[in-house]
Amino acid sequence: MDNKTPFLIPMSQEELWEKMRQLIRTELADMKKEHLDGRVEFSVAGFTQKPIFKSEEVCKLLQVSRQTLHQWAKEGVLKPYKIKSRVFYLWADIEGLIKHE
Repeated sequence: MDNKTPFLIPMSQEELWEKMRQLIRTELADMKKEHLDGRVEFSVAGFTQKPIFKSEEVCKLLQVSRQTLHQWAKEGVLKPYKIKSRVFYLWADIEGLIKHE
């Protein structure tokens, strides 16, 4: 299809732009909600929860400070996993801690 080839849409230009704006607003609201939930939905069967979390995400999720998280790691309450220079925590461990409390 040539970029200069016109195509017909059965609505006025203003209606089209309004529908596009509404679609973008809806998508942004969904993305914001997903971000605020702290969850990412995966399209891979069996994965509906983000499997690993950064330290900052765990602190936000559990509403604790980084010092508390570090203390829990030292005490064995929550096991940290290092990948290169970054520290991550498994969702299964976080979930176990939440259910234990």
